[in-house]
Amino acid sequence: MAEKSYPMTAEGKKKLEEELENLKKVKRPEVIKRIKIARGFGDLSENSEYSSAKDEQSVVESRISQVIEMIQYANVVDTDDVAHDEVSVGKKVTVQEDDDEPEEYIIVGSAESDPDSGKISNNSPIAKALIGRHVGDDVEVQTPAGSYTLTIKAVDVA
Repeated sequence: MAEKSYPMTAEGKKKLEEELENLKKVKRPEVIKRIKIARGFGDLSENSEYSSAKDEQSVVESRISQVIEMIQYANVVDTDDVAHDEVSVGKKVTVQEDDDEPEEYIIVGSAESDPDSGKISNNSPIAKALIGRHVGDDVEVQTPAGSYTLTIKAVDVA
C-alpha cells in the first residue's frame, strides 16, 4: 500500500491546524449541547431536532478525522528546495494560451485549493501538467474537454 501524502504549503498546514482547533473546541461542544437539549424534547424516534443534531455530529466528527489525517500525513513543500524557475506546490505560475491574456495560478495541495482566488490543486489537470516544468516551456494540458497548450511565462514564490 502506498504511503499517504498530502502536499501543502506551510500556510495550508497552519490553516488545517486552526480548523482542527475550532472543530474540537467550538463545533464539537456546540453539537453536544444541541444533542442534550434535543434529548429533553422527548421521544427520540420522532424528534427532528435530535436527528438533525446527530447528523451534524457525524459531519463534524468525520471532518475532524479527515483534518487529523491530512495534518498527520502533511508533506510541507519547501520552495527553497526547488529551482527558482521550476513549477511546484507553493509557487505562483503565469501561463498564456496563444494570444490570450496571461493567467496566474498558485499551485497548492488539494486541502488548500480555492480556484476562485487562483489557488489550484496539485491534482488538477493544469497543475499536473505544469509541475516540474520551467519558464519558457510549452505544456500540453489534458482535460476531459480536450487538450490545449500553455506557455509558462513566469514562476515566482507564492
